[in-house]
Amino acid sequence: MKVEYPSKVILAWAEAVRGNKDIKDWLMANGYPELGLFVHALHNQTAARQWLMDNGFPHLMAVIRGAEGDENACLWLRKFNLIAFEHLARAADNSDKSLVWLTENNWPELALMAGRMRNVKNDIERSNNDVHRISAD
Repeated sequence: MKVEYPSKVILAWAEAVRGNKDIKDWLMANGYPELGLFVHALHNQTAARQWLMDNGFPHLMAVIRGAEGDENACLWLRKFNLIAFEHLARAADNSDKSLVWLTENNWPELALMAGRMRNVKNDIERSNNDVHRISAD
């Protein structure tokens, strides 16, 4: 499992999550396809989620699942001692306690990433809730 990335790559990853297509494409073409596909997986693209699982990146899929509220995904990250990724997932799932943990434990890039993921997941949830509300009327 590839879990260590230079700070500048994590910052680029956060930009890709924010919606910067050029940065996402750069990650894909420069040795970090898992981070580019993570962006697609975060947006619920099934093929990207499967690619992460099939190509040795279940920890990245666990971060996404944890960000979606899957407690078992967070526990799995903890089991494999991926504590910073566990807090990334929890912070992206609106845990301010985990966001503080990332900051206090010298993971500012992951704290930024958590905020970006939080925005994406909350936007998706709001959009889904709007569709359900319209459908129910």
